[in-house]
Amino acid sequence: MGYAVVLGEALVDLLETERDGELIYRQAIGGAPLNVAVGVTRLGGEVQYFGSLGNDTQGDRIAAFLRQIGVGAAGLTRVPVPTTLAVTTFDGAEPTFQFYGEPPSYALLRPEDIDDKVVSGAAVVYAGSISLMREPFRAAARKAWEVPGPLKVFDPNVRPKLLPDAAAVTALRNLVEGFFATADLVKLSAADAELLWDGAAPAAAAEHVLKAGAKAVVVTCGSKGAYVASGQNGVMLPAPAVEAVDATGAGDSVMGALIRRLLADGVPAEPEGWHGYVRFALAVAGLVCERPGGAVAMPTYEELTARWGALL
Repeated sequence: MGYAVVLGEALVDLLETERDGELIYRQAIGGAPLNVAVGVTRLGGEVQYFGSLGNDTQGDRIAAFLRQIGVGAAGLTRVPVPTTLAVTTFDGAEPTFQFYGEPPSYALLRPEDIDDKVVSGAAVVYAGSISLMREPFRAAARKAWEVPGPLKVFDPNVRPKLLPDAAAVTALRNLVEGFFATADLVKLSAADAELLWDGAAPAAAAEHVLKAGAKAVVVTCGSKGAYVASGQNGVMLPAPAVEAVDATGAGDSVMGALIRRLLADGVPAEPEGWHGYVRFALAVAGLVCERPGGAVAMPTYEELTARWGALL
C-alpha cells in the first residue's frame, strides 16, 4: 500500500464558541495539512509529516498529538518561534480564519529538511495550503514536489484574510497553477475557485485546473457535494445529509479520504472510478461536520461504518 508524505502547516485553532452566555475560544490542534495527515492515519493509512513546529508548549502538544495518533514525524522540525494561532469565527457552521504570529511557525521548514529518500519512497505526496505563501517553506515544498516517483496531490486551500489585494490574489493564482501543471489530483473548494478565477463555478474551475495540467480535480461545494472531473468527464455528486455543527476541517477530510483511497487502490483506471473515491470522501466529511472541528474530528473506518452503514 505504501505511505503518504504530507507537507504543510500545523498550528493551534482558537474556535469561537459560547458557554454560559459568554463568548470564549476553544483550543484545537489544526492546520489543513496536519488535518489531512491525521485524516489519512485515522482511516488506516500511513503518513510521514513534514512541517515546522514552534518550540513552545503549544508545539509540544501538537507533537504529542501526532505521536498519539500515529502520524510519522520523519520530517518534523522544531523552530525557535511561538506557535501560530488561527482565531476562528463562524457564519453558521462555516469558519473564517485570522492568523497570528510572525514569522509564522508553520512556514519555516527548509529545503535541507526534506529527506529525498523518504519522499521518493512514498506512494503519494501532498502539498498545498497557506504554508506555500511563505519562504523557506515554498522552496522546501517545491523540492519535495520535484522528487520523481510518488503520485502528486495538491490543495490550494485559499485563505482570503491572507490576500489583502488583487496583486496578492494574482500571485497566489500563479503559484498554485505551477503545482496544478504536474498534479495527479487537485482538490479545492468552490470558495477557492470563486476567489482565484473571478467567481468561477465548479465546472469552469475544474476545466481550468485540467487545462493547467492536472489529471483529475475535485471541487467541494459544502452541503451540495462535490464536482469531480477527469479527462472530458465531469459530474456533480451529492453529499449525504447531515446536521452540521462545525465545518472546520471538512475539506481537509475530503483530501485525507482521497489520499487514503489512492494509497489503497491507486489512480482509478477509468475516470468514473473517481466517483466512488469522492462518494467515500463526502461520507467522511459529513461525519466530520457533525463534530466539533479540527484534527480531532477525523473519523476511523469503524466510525464511518457505524454512521453510514451500507453507504460505504
